Amino acid sequence: MRSKDVALAVHRPIYLLTLTLTPYVLVGMHLSGIHIYPIKSCRGLSPDSWPVDRFGFQFDRRWMLIDERGVFLSQRTHRRLALVRITMGDEHFTVETEGKPAIQVSLYPPELRPVRVVVWRDVMDACCPEPEADRWFSEFLGEEVRLAHMPDRVKRPLNPFYARNGGQASFADAFPFLLIGQSSLDDLNRRMATPLPMNRFRPNLVVSGAEPFAEDGWQHIRIGSLELEVVKPCERCVVTTTDQETAMIGKEPLRTLATFRRVGNEVMFGMNAVHSGVGRLAIGDPVLLA
Repeated sequence: MRSKDVALAVHRPIYLLTLTLTPYVLVGMHLSGIHIYPIKSCRGLSPDSWPVDRFGFQFDRRWMLIDERGVFLSQRTHRRLALVRITMGDEHFTVETEGKPAIQVSLYPPELRPVRVVVWRDVMDACCPEPEADRWFSEFLGEEVRLAHMPDRVKRPLNPFYARNGGQASFADAFPFLLIGQSSLDDLNRRMATPLPMNRFRPNLVVSGAEPFAEDGWQHIRIGSLELEVVKPCERCVVTTTDQETAMIGKEPLRTLATFRRVGNEVMFGMNAVHSGVGRLAIGDPVLLA
């Protein structure tokens, strides 16, 4: 059976109706992890609850580092970004790492120093309003970089081939949410000599209570009051081989994933998702299947 069929067979479903009359199935799953990454490729936060806006989780990857051409930087080429910690406040967030004074970055910066930025094939407007942050990151990385912010007015449409109902992304690679089942990581870890934490995969949503890799077969889900369309498997890259605590690089988990999760030249782990509407998610929210 397909992974979705397995999930429905194992649990005894109770049918519910949402306000939109979409039939959902309660199958004993819940949201067990929330992760946001205010600066793309820097260390994430794991709150108990968090608001969702039209970009995804509020403030998630609304900032990123860019080079002199406006092209984004990530742990693919700058793995020391994993060492940058962020603490959220009401008006600012604090950026810090070992051996450097902390700085504050405004959560609601003015649109100063406009710039065109590039994330993969997407080109969009941004601004660089924090010169102090530019200097801080340039010193930390040993090269000239700028901290770019995506203003609220910017629209970065999703790929319509996958997101047929529209939507938009922040500076995330492609989609508002990355979802992973906790059982999928547990299954992977049973195959490796040394288990890895979930932060290697930098998800936004972690779901517990499903069979391993059940998320491969999901299409429409509801978490709390938020509806999501599960649109595309996530191809995993070298970032997963970087220890998010030390920035040291190894061969896992890609070596093990390649033995059972290969599709063509890629290995898959986790699913990209697009949401409808806004709201708030919290740990423990029930996860329902359509």
